[in-house]
Amino acid sequence: MKTGRRARSAMLAAVAGLLLVGGCDTAVVDETRGCQEQLQVDEAKVRVSRWDPPEELPYVGEYSEIHWQARALGNPCSRAPGPTDWEYQGVIVLRPENAHRLAEQFTFVPFASIDPAELLHSHTPTDVRPDLVPFLPAKPRWLHSEIYNETAPSTRWRVAFLDLEHQTLLFMLNDH
Repeated sequence: MKTGRRARSAMLAAVAGLLLVGGCDTAVVDETRGCQEQLQVDEAKVRVSRWDPPEELPYVGEYSEIHWQARALGNPCSRAPGPTDWEYQGVIVLRPENAHRLAEQFTFVPFASIDPAELLHSHTPTDVRPDLVPFLPAKPRWLHSEIYNETAPSTRWRVAFLDLEHQTLLFMLNDH
Protein backbone atom coordinates (compact mmCIF):
# COMPACT_ATOMS: atom_id res chain seq x y z
CA MET A 1 0.00 0.00 0.00
CA LYS A 2 2.78 2.38 0.89
CA THR A 3 4.43 1.64 -2.43
CA GLY A 4 1.22 2.50 -4.27
CA ARG A 5 0.92 5.84 -2.47
CA ARG A 6 4.55 6.66 -3.17
CA ALA A 7 4.10 5.74 -6.80
CA ARG A 8 0.97 7.89 -7.05
CA SER A 9 2.71 10.76 -5.26
CA ALA A 10 5.66 10.46 -7.59
CA MET A 11 3.35 10.36 -10.60
CA LEU A 12 1.37 13.39 -9.39
CA ALA A 13 4.63 15.24 -8.80
CA ALA A 14 5.77 14.34 -12.32
CA VAL A 15 2.44 15.49 -13.81
CA ALA A 16 2.61 18.73 -11.81
CA GLY A 17 6.16 19.23 -13.04
CA LEU A 18 5.09 18.67 -16.64
CA LEU A 19 2.25 21.12 -16.23
CA LEU A 20 4.65 23.70 -14.84
CA VAL A 21 7.10 23.12 -17.66
CA GLY A 22 4.26 23.18 -20.17
CA GLY A 23 3.05 26.40 -18.60
CA CYS A 24 6.53 27.84 -18.95
CA ASP A 25 6.60 26.83 -22.61
CA THR A 26 3.22 28.49 -23.08
CA ALA A 27 4.49 31.61 -21.33
CA VAL A 28 7.59 31.65 -23.55
CA VAL A 29 5.44 31.21 -26.67
CA ASP A 30 3.08 33.96 -25.52
CA GLU A 31 6.03 36.23 -24.72
CA THR A 32 7.64 35.55 -28.11
CA ARG A 33 4.33 36.08 -29.91
CA GLY A 34 3.84 39.36 -28.05
CA CYS A 35 7.37 40.43 -28.94
CA GLN A 36 6.82 39.56 -32.63
CA GLU A 37 3.55 41.51 -32.70
CA GLN A 38 5.20 44.53 -31.07
CA LEU A 39 8.12 44.26 -33.49
CA GLN A 40 5.74 44.37 -36.47
CA VAL A 41 4.05 47.47 -35.05
CA ASP A 42 7.41 49.15 -34.40
CA GLU A 43 8.75 48.31 -37.87
CA ALA A 44 5.62 49.67 -39.56
CA LYS A 45 5.79 52.94 -37.64
CA VAL A 46 6.99 55.94 -39.63
CA ARG A 47 8.92 58.11 -37.22
CA VAL A 48 9.33 61.87 -37.49
CA SER A 49 11.80 62.40 -34.65
CA ARG A 50 15.11 64.03 -35.50
CA TRP A 51 17.87 61.62 -36.42
CA ASP A 52 20.09 60.81 -33.48
CA PRO A 53 23.02 60.78 -33.52
CA PRO A 54 23.20 63.43 -36.26
CA GLU A 55 26.83 62.46 -36.98
CA GLU A 56 25.56 59.38 -38.82
CA LEU A 57 24.23 61.73 -41.51
CA PRO A 58 27.09 64.24 -41.69
CA TYR A 59 26.78 67.66 -43.29
CA VAL A 60 23.00 67.45 -43.57
CA GLY A 61 22.57 70.44 -41.27
CA GLU A 62 19.17 71.59 -40.09
CA TYR A 63 16.24 70.20 -42.02
CA SER A 64 12.55 70.90 -42.12
CA GLU A 65 11.20 67.37 -42.23
CA ILE A 66 12.21 63.74 -41.69
CA HIS A 67 10.39 60.42 -41.96
CA TRP A 68 12.18 57.18 -41.13
CA GLN A 69 11.71 53.54 -40.24
CA ALA A 70 13.73 50.86 -38.50
CA ARG A 71 13.73 47.16 -39.38
CA ALA A 72 15.42 44.29 -37.60
CA LEU A 73 17.76 42.29 -39.81
CA GLY A 74 17.65 39.40 -37.36
CA ASN A 75 15.12 38.26 -34.80
CA PRO A 76 15.30 40.43 -31.66
CA CYS A 77 12.57 38.21 -30.14
CA SER A 78 14.79 35.14 -30.28
CA ARG A 79 15.93 33.68 -27.00
CA ALA A 80 19.36 33.10 -28.55
CA PRO A 81 22.09 35.37 -27.19
CA GLY A 82 23.57 38.18 -29.20
CA PRO A 83 22.58 41.55 -30.58
CA THR A 84 20.32 42.10 -33.54
CA ASP A 85 21.48 44.30 -36.40
CA TRP A 86 19.11 46.97 -37.64
CA GLU A 87 18.47 48.71 -40.94
CA TYR A 88 17.19 52.26 -41.07
CA GLN A 89 15.68 54.09 -44.01
CA GLY A 90 14.56 57.67 -44.13
CA VAL A 91 13.62 60.65 -46.21
CA ILE A 92 14.80 64.12 -45.21
CA VAL A 93 13.63 67.40 -46.70
CA LEU A 94 16.73 69.59 -46.53
CA ARG A 95 17.05 73.33 -46.51
CA PRO A 96 17.99 74.45 -50.05
CA GLU A 97 21.40 75.81 -48.99
CA ASN A 98 22.25 72.56 -47.19
CA ALA A 99 21.21 70.44 -50.18
CA HIS A 100 23.43 72.49 -52.52
CA ARG A 101 26.38 72.45 -50.12
CA LEU A 102 26.06 68.67 -49.71
CA ALA A 103 25.94 68.14 -53.49
CA GLU A 104 28.98 70.30 -54.11
CA GLN A 105 31.08 69.13 -51.17
CA PHE A 106 30.74 65.42 -51.94
CA THR A 107 30.55 65.45 -55.74
CA PHE A 108 27.15 63.85 -56.11
CA VAL A 109 26.63 62.58 -59.67
CA PRO A 110 23.43 61.49 -61.47
CA PHE A 111 22.52 58.01 -60.25
CA ALA A 112 21.15 57.15 -63.69
CA SER A 113 24.71 57.45 -65.08
CA ILE A 114 26.12 54.86 -62.66
CA ASP A 115 26.36 51.15 -63.35
CA PRO A 116 24.84 49.66 -60.16
CA ALA A 117 27.16 46.66 -60.51
CA GLU A 118 30.12 48.97 -59.87
CA LEU A 119 28.77 50.29 -56.57
CA LEU A 120 30.27 49.25 -53.25
CA HIS A 121 26.74 48.50 -52.03
CA SER A 122 23.65 46.95 -53.56
CA HIS A 123 21.08 49.56 -52.52
CA THR A 124 19.20 51.69 -55.02
CA PRO A 125 16.34 54.17 -54.59
CA THR A 126 13.94 51.40 -55.63
CA ASP A 127 14.77 49.64 -52.34
CA VAL A 128 12.89 52.23 -50.32
CA ARG A 129 10.18 50.84 -48.07
CA PRO A 130 6.59 51.28 -49.27
CA ASP A 131 5.59 53.36 -46.23
CA LEU A 132 8.26 55.94 -47.09
CA VAL A 133 7.38 56.28 -50.79
CA PRO A 134 4.73 58.98 -50.17
CA PHE A 135 7.48 61.24 -48.78
CA LEU A 136 9.64 60.98 -51.91
CA PRO A 137 9.44 63.47 -54.76
CA ALA A 138 7.00 62.47 -57.53
CA LYS A 139 9.70 62.40 -60.22
CA PRO A 140 13.03 62.36 -58.43
CA ARG A 141 16.36 62.94 -60.12
CA TRP A 142 18.60 61.02 -57.78
CA LEU A 143 22.23 61.89 -57.33
CA HIS A 144 24.71 59.58 -55.63
CA SER A 145 28.11 59.94 -53.96
CA GLU A 146 30.32 57.07 -52.83
CA ILE A 147 32.49 59.71 -51.14
CA TYR A 148 29.56 60.77 -48.95
CA ASN A 149 28.67 57.16 -48.19
CA GLU A 150 32.21 56.48 -46.99
CA THR A 151 32.87 59.74 -45.15
CA ALA A 152 33.58 59.55 -41.43
CA PRO A 153 32.12 59.04 -39.00
CA SER A 154 30.76 55.79 -40.25
CA THR A 155 29.20 54.06 -37.25
CA ARG A 156 26.77 52.40 -39.68
CA TRP A 157 27.03 51.56 -43.36
CA ARG A 158 25.55 54.55 -45.15
CA VAL A 159 23.96 54.85 -48.57
CA ALA A 160 22.40 58.14 -49.60
CA PHE A 161 20.63 59.51 -52.64
CA LEU A 162 20.05 63.23 -53.12
CA ASP A 163 17.43 64.95 -55.24
CA LEU A 164 18.79 68.46 -55.49
CA GLU A 165 15.75 69.89 -57.26
CA HIS A 166 13.45 68.80 -54.41
CA GLN A 167 16.10 69.13 -51.64
CA THR A 168 15.39 65.54 -50.60
CA LEU A 169 17.84 63.06 -49.14
CA LEU A 170 16.97 59.36 -49.12
CA PHE A 171 19.18 57.46 -46.69
CA MET A 172 19.75 53.84 -45.78
CA LEU A 173 21.84 52.90 -42.76
CA ASN A 174 22.80 49.41 -41.60
CA ASP A 175 24.46 48.33 -38.39
CA HIS A 176 27.86 46.74 -38.81
